[in-house]
Amino acid sequence: MKTDRPKQLLTLNGTPILVHTIRKFEACNVIDYVIVTAPRESLDEVRELVKSAGFKKAIGVIEGGERRQDSVRMGLEHLQSGTEIVAVHDGVRPFVSTQEIENVVAQAGRIGAAILGVPIVDTVKQAEKDFVESTLTREHLLLAQTPQAFRIDILKEAFDHATRDEYYGTDESSLVERMGHPVAIVRGSERNIKITRPSDLTLARALLEEEKAAQ
Repeated sequence: MKTDRPKQLLTLNGTPILVHTIRKFEACNVIDYVIVTAPRESLDEVRELVKSAGFKKAIGVIEGGERRQDSVRMGLEHLQSGTEIVAVHDGVRPFVSTQEIENVVAQAGRIGAAILGVPIVDTVKQAEKDFVESTLTREHLLLAQTPQAFRIDILKEAFDHATRDEYYGTDESSLVERMGHPVAIVRGSERNIKITRPSDLTLARALLEEEKAAQ
């Protein structure tokens, strides 16, 4: 992002991306509360942002870890008693819809694990250095999104296995997959972008204007 600030604290129309994201979960009926993991150096700032945003649901802010997997593991340690399903989401995906959240949580309740995903429309090449090795079949590929939702017992077991094996995955689904547990796919949306590059901010501003116009 060419900035020292965490991406989720950058602003869209004057509001931090993280606040835009939490608002989607605030508006979703199947979400009871939210836990935000934040870098140690931004912990106080994030807590103040959440407090000043005036959310009605309980929004906890805790210190995250060095990597994504470490942060999610810490979040699991702060779940409220009686929680059955957890949905893990990227703080820089503010355009997920409440319907998508509800759909993936419902499927996790039925199957035990579910993710949002969208089909790949581009041709995908497998490469080695600067040369193409093969062309992959798109019909068997998709882009994984978040939230990724799981029954608590399944996700905690997956994390226990990963810790034991010193395994780091790129998402929570990969931890569950390696246990052999099925992970259901729920159709996501091309609007559910992950804001990671400067060009994504331009697209995000346009998507935000579309959301405002549709209200």
